[in-house]
Amino acid sequence: MTDGIPIQHESLDAAVIARCQRGDRDAQRELYESCHQRVHRLMVRMVGIDEAADLTQCVFLQVFRTIGQFAGHAKLETWVYRVAANEALQHLRRSRQRTVGRLDWEPVDSTPDRRQTLEQRELLDRSLQRLEPELRCIFLLREVDQLSYREIAQTLGVAEGTVGSRLNRARSDLRRHLRELEGEA
Repeated sequence: MTDGIPIQHESLDAAVIARCQRGDRDAQRELYESCHQRVHRLMVRMVGIDEAADLTQCVFLQVFRTIGQFAGHAKLETWVYRVAANEALQHLRRSRQRTVGRLDWEPVDSTPDRRQTLEQRELLDRSLQRLEPELRCIFLLREVDQLSYREIAQTLGVAEGTVGSRLNRARSDLRRHLRELEGEA
């Protein structure tokens, strides 16, 4: 805040970017702290908990190495998401990993509502893992991170209409997977 007037987020981004481009460690830490939780959450959903932390670190190493290429046509967070999404998709292609290992145990709460919520969450997680990685990524960016179609399009380098059609397909496939898994239970 300056003279009682809040600093605009865009100007803060511009200052942080400029400092990061000069190799300022404090600016890099500020960028990391503002984005790492959301990037990590995306990674957990895309590649699983076992590899999310390592890939999150890879994302930020890539961000700091290539921040000079950031042209400012989109928000900084959108650009970071693009790096994160690309890293997750490349990892999945390299490892040919389509499923994520489950916990050997689940914390159990004897409350019926809590147990039902855990079961529903597990069904949703299993259904999400059955989605194609690109569809899962779009779904998570929209529904979990609440990015706009425009931000998702910028993040993934696709047209907004493509985001809409892939999001519809992801939702449809997710519903189908949920029905299948509920039928198995």
